[in-house]
Amino acid sequence: MLRRSLFLYFRGTKPTTMEATKTSPSLRTETKERLLSLDTLRGFDMAMLLGIGGILIALAELTGWGWMEALATQQHHVEWEGFRFYDLIFPLFMFISGVAIPYAINSKIEKGVARPLLLRKIFIRLLALIGLGLLYNGALSRGFTNLRYASVLSQIGFGYFFAALICLYTRSMRGRFLWLLGIMGGVAVLQLFVPVPGYGAGTFEAGTSINAWLDQRLIPGRLYGEVYDPEGFLCIVSAISITLMGALIGFLVRNKQYAPTRKALYVALAGVGGIAIGLALSPFYPVIKKMWTVPYVLLAAGVSALLLSLFYFVIDVKGSKNWTLFFRVFGMNSITIYMGARIVDFRDISRFFLNFTSVHINEQWGAVFITTGVLVIEWALLLFLYKRNIFLRV
Repeated sequence: MLRRSLFLYFRGTKPTTMEATKTSPSLRTETKERLLSLDTLRGFDMAMLLGIGGILIALAELTGWGWMEALATQQHHVEWEGFRFYDLIFPLFMFISGVAIPYAINSKIEKGVARPLLLRKIFIRLLALIGLGLLYNGALSRGFTNLRYASVLSQIGFGYFFAALICLYTRSMRGRFLWLLGIMGGVAVLQLFVPVPGYGAGTFEAGTSINAWLDQRLIPGRLYGEVYDPEGFLCIVSAISITLMGALIGFLVRNKQYAPTRKALYVALAGVGGIAIGLALSPFYPVIKKMWTVPYVLLAAGVSALLLSLFYFVIDVKGSKNWTLFFRVFGMNSITIYMGARIVDFRDISRFFLNFTSVHINEQWGAVFITTGVLVIEWALLLFLYKRNIFLRV
């Protein structure tokens, strides 16, 4: 029976309750809390990163329509100061990972799981994401010489670890909120008031900021921006706050004392508040993604909360679920496709099948078809894994 259970597990099929009980009397069936809207929003975020944004850019080049070009512009990062939709992709993912903390961590505390065991779990998750980040940056292909140690995945790992740690050992919502204020206040003090040797305080240029000064001294290896790294030391500290904001929203959504419609409204109001405060600060404290300034974090968290409110209201409150599958397959295997897109050249595969459109129609139409083909191939792979219940969860 043990061999059969293992066989079912590696096939991606869970053993039945009876089989599990016979294998280990200590096992108990447990309904895992899960927000369908959260998986869908995560999938929307990944789909925008991996293909939808590219399709919008290709369509803008094909049509030349002004409104389409405006949408395409939003699929590129700002050079330095400012905010576009593409600048939301990364913080939205961190915000979503924070929303999941009450469901993944605190729900287990309520069921009697020991905190040290949960601490061990989130620490292993941190190490795994650091390791995957090093792989993504080419540790195996190029070795550790001149390797970039900072990465998107390691920042997600650190953000989740410290936000989960705060939620794990700080019992009250007031205490968690004070942690959030402390982290954001500390970052603001460093960025606004601590002088950088030779340049003074409150500088927000790439090479003269406190971020750059700290990265050059604390981050080993190559920096992404040569003199700074957008996933560097202070960016990681600042990004903890958006994960913690997501966790606070997650506690609200999980709270059964409020009606679902009211919870959606409260999340939306929190989002509007974050946007308003971020914009109010921006005239003297600029919105800069590559520095993860506090106004940028507030603005990104506010937009993320508005999106969560919309998805939660439509999917979990109103029950409109038929359209969610496309995004859910991306959302439930987000790390798989993020790493997969780094290892596998999906665009080359798409060209193999669809390059005839560039030859027989024109290059602009070909770009639309090939970019769409990339998204379809990625989705087909993830659907294959989804149907077999195979997920890489870190």
